[in-house]
Amino acid sequence: MNDLGYFTAKEFQLQTLSRIVGGHSLIGIAPEGAGKTTTYILGALMRLKYTHDEAPKVLVLAPNEERVNDIVERFKIISANKDLYIMGLKASGSTEDEIIDLVRGVDIVVATPNRARAVYLKLGLNLNRIQTFVIDDAEEIIKQGMSTPVRELAQSCGKVQYLAFSTVEHDKLHLMIDDFMSLATVIEIDELGEKTVETHELMLYHVPNFTTKVNLLNLLMRDEEVFDKVVVFVNSRLTAQKLSQSLHAKKGEVTVLNPFFHDNAGIDDINDFKQIPECRILIVANEGTTDIDLAGIPFIFHFEIPESGDVFMEHVAKTNDEDVIAITFATDLELPEVKKLEQSLGEKIPVIPLPEELVIYRPSNAPKSKQKVDESQGGAFHPKKESNSKTYNYGGGAKAKMTMKNKKR
Repeated sequence: MNDLGYFTAKEFQLQTLSRIVGGHSLIGIAPEGAGKTTTYILGALMRLKYTHDEAPKVLVLAPNEERVNDIVERFKIISANKDLYIMGLKASGSTEDEIIDLVRGVDIVVATPNRARAVYLKLGLNLNRIQTFVIDDAEEIIKQGMSTPVRELAQSCGKVQYLAFSTVEHDKLHLMIDDFMSLATVIEIDELGEKTVETHELMLYHVPNFTTKVNLLNLLMRDEEVFDKVVVFVNSRLTAQKLSQSLHAKKGEVTVLNPFFHDNAGIDDINDFKQIPECRILIVANEGTTDIDLAGIPFIFHFEIPESGDVFMEHVAKTNDEDVIAITFATDLELPEVKKLEQSLGEKIPVIPLPEELVIYRPSNAPKSKQKVDESQGGAFHPKKESNSKTYNYGGGAKAKMTMKNKKR
């Protein structure tokens, strides 16, 4: 490790490596650059005992082929002093050659969940001798819809050490792993950079899905006295057009900057919006929009997380003494992007409780909530944090509105 330039351990590594070497199952939550990959590679190698067994001892699941290649290369570099066979399975193409190589004997396998499952179903991937089962970049695996193959592979391994690593902890993560990691230790590290930009007051609403975002925006916009001038940012012009049609406002209250279709009502200059008293909600697409003058706008909403962090910074950077509140809506799948923004900002964005009267959209095929685990189990059991045990029936909605009204006075 010294030859590779690793002289001191990072905070995440200090708190997790001894547990991994000790064989504990663990959920590691930390931002990019915290040392998650190096940590589990070191832990897996320290636990791995060389045998002539043909079946792999370590299985690592990653979200895409590029990440698979990166992990394989890191394994090879760190295990230079060991005689190990490390293999990455491609995300596409024929599986026959890979199965032949697996049958010859492999110590460590790295693959995407879909590829690993496909090879396993062809009896090419032997999971009977797995010691350590790793889920890397779990948030990306979930985002790409590969939770089911992860669960199937994990439950096919029997009793092993499970390690899951993610930049965020949310309900969808637990939905994927709780069946086989209910007693895992959760270790979370926040590493924020230095605060370099003075921003407006920031708020974050964590919502379960897009439809609930629409419901929340409609609910907040009912208060015409507070939200008399609002700019709502989305990522695409098509979304801007659809959102404008989903808001239950009076005629003339909602408009779109540079509408998607030429025959749709809208405006071409934000100054027109500022000068029309009855028009109080302007929807702006980040797509193709630059240098927008937000002076005089008391409320800025990010209905979607901007694809570029620089765009978000431009919107929330404080350039004068005006009291402005910048409110962001984020689903579970958008939380990794929120984490990146917080790292850039050098501060956490406060999460605001959802209003009690908000209608939460629940798809008809949504899984039923599981019964609570008995906390008397002890051992490595760690109950979920209150912030991650969402009921969406908090009583702080009125308080948030009062805060906004006070800002207006």
